[in-house]
Amino acid sequence: MLLLLFYIGAVPLTARVSSVKIHKREKVLDGKSFGKYGSYEWISGEIVFEFDRENKYNSGIVDLPLAPLNDNGKVEARADFEVLQPADPLKRRGLALVEVSNRGGKFSMRYFNRAETGKLDPGNPGSTGDGLLMQLGLTVIWVGWEFDVPADPSLLRLEVPYAVNTDGSQVTGLVRSDWTVDKTVKNLKLGHRRQISYPVYQPKNKINVLTVRDGREDVRRIVPRSKWSFAIERDGKVKKSSTYIYMRDGFEEGKIYELVYQAKDPPVVGLGLAVIRDVLSYAKYDKSSVFPVRQGLAAGVSQTGRFLRHFIYQGFNTDEEGRKVYDGMLIITAGAGRGSFNHRFAQPSRDAHAYSAFFYPTDIFPFTGGNEVDHETGVADGLYLHMFVSQHLPKIFYVNTGYEYWGRAASLIHTDTEGESDVNLLPNERVFHLASGQHFVGRLPAKIEHTPGKVPIYRGSPLNYSVNYRALLVSLIKWTAEGKLPQISVKPSISDETLVWLDKVKFPDIPGLLVPHNNHVAYRVDYGEKWAEGIITKQPPVLGRPFPSLVCQLDSNGNELAGIRNIELRVPLATYFPWNLRTGFKGGSDQLTDFLGTFIPFPLTEEEKRKNKDPRPAILSLYPQKSDYIQKVGREADMLIEQGFVLPQDKSYLLAKASSLWDFMTGDK
Repeated sequence: MLLLLFYIGAVPLTARVSSVKIHKREKVLDGKSFGKYGSYEWISGEIVFEFDRENKYNSGIVDLPLAPLNDNGKVEARADFEVLQPADPLKRRGLALVEVSNRGGKFSMRYFNRAETGKLDPGNPGSTGDGLLMQLGLTVIWVGWEFDVPADPSLLRLEVPYAVNTDGSQVTGLVRSDWTVDKTVKNLKLGHRRQISYPVYQPKNKINVLTVRDGREDVRRIVPRSKWSFAIERDGKVKKSSTYIYMRDGFEEGKIYELVYQAKDPPVVGLGLAVIRDVLSYAKYDKSSVFPVRQGLAAGVSQTGRFLRHFIYQGFNTDEEGRKVYDGMLIITAGAGRGSFNHRFAQPSRDAHAYSAFFYPTDIFPFTGGNEVDHETGVADGLYLHMFVSQHLPKIFYVNTGYEYWGRAASLIHTDTEGESDVNLLPNERVFHLASGQHFVGRLPAKIEHTPGKVPIYRGSPLNYSVNYRALLVSLIKWTAEGKLPQISVKPSISDETLVWLDKVKFPDIPGLLVPHNNHVAYRVDYGEKWAEGIITKQPPVLGRPFPSLVCQLDSNGNELAGIRNIELRVPLATYFPWNLRTGFKGGSDQLTDFLGTFIPFPLTEEEKRKNKDPRPAILSLYPQKSDYIQKVGREADMLIEQGFVLPQDKSYLLAKASSLWDFMTGDK
């Protein structure tokens, strides 16, 4: 009878989930068995959350006191959710993996199951991949946490209330948008990427100011209001718009534009943090839970890796009843960042790179887990110091690629604020560096993007470290659920001179190679006198001195020396830089490209090496035959398996990838 109620309507529940509506419930792949945990089911629907404004564990949610109450006297939010769990309750392991979805999408099936798509389709084998998560017996949970996700049935959304002043008047404030314009356009959207924009409140208000500048830290010049408007041109017609700006002559290629404008009715953005807290609290502690578990892990990648750092910093791992929520966290490619996840008029999608999305509250002090002191200001703080209950600190894996050291200031998570010494990690944390990787695993390049000389230089890198994510997840599960200590941290360090200042990097003298003269840095930033309350009053903010940002030293081939060195570096056929320059763009051509690395094949023969004056070894001198190369790959794969950075079942995958790479490099068919 209870199961029937799930299908026909909302079921009232205890704790902070007030109801669950199930829209669909299906067997995965027609009931295919995934080992000892049997077949899986897929559930999708809507969860209604309620939050107590008076509860001390909600005290950090900005603007919660200004949110309207429902009939139960609580603040209400509604979220899409999806769950994969063993269909047989008796076979459930009781361990959840809550994916904090990046901008409403899903990454777990691609990152851990090697699926072809992130979209879940219970009837499509391509969406479940090799089934690793199911073979581990995990209950995988997705829930909408971000309010500004566009309306799209494939994305997870969260509906939150809007703040209203206690006297009933509207809340207003400043919002900032910026754009790196790489192609002249007439329209610019106020929101970041696909996310829903904050509409302008009063378009003609003089508080709305557009500026233009030539570089990241160059002087802003005001664009006369006569040259732009809140409008959009479509099909040759210009119409007023509250979410776009329009310039008849076009926003100029190579420039950075920035708009500061007034908006109204801020959503209570910080409820997204509470939703991620309460969805697992419900699963762990509510006896009527639709997806019951005893323990839980969280996984976040890039934006949502930063979200989890923010989640910990603001003490959200204790629920409204004072109970521990997450037991472990896998924080992937977050660098040293947090983000715009809990302040008035926050824009959760805004990130920070060397040449886009500038100066948002992303890379802000503190950076390390324990107590650290900003040597310039004397302020002391730490990510873990705001826990309501110190025993509620989860076990954490921080996993970053080389790109995060160049493009996301990742060194700050394990160095002091002067960049002079390493910081000792705490017992609950491990740091793993994926040497030479770009921000995401790229595909094998199909064409040469930049060739200033005879040596081919590719924009984008195919270095494949996906096997590490799978192995590290298994290691975190064993640590969290079974108490088995994981590998020690593997990262560059100041003490052994593998973590260095940019001017100390030993780049190989590859003909035609242009090397970076700066990398992304985190600034000391002044957002105004109300920033401690979660309200930005200075737009744009005032920048102070940057924090040091160090990078990994290179071997003689140009590949990073420290960290988890995968097959591509252990048995090299190429140089893999984790950075890429914006060569070919009109603006910032000497700055870093967002997310991407650089791929430069070794010369194939000694003749080619001499002809191009390439200092790196020739492929056929290292490996006379393909069989020699594959044999070495096999030996190194065994080493990675022994170290716990590759699963035994992934050796055949690595061999197949290596074979394809050899064929690409040598022209073999």
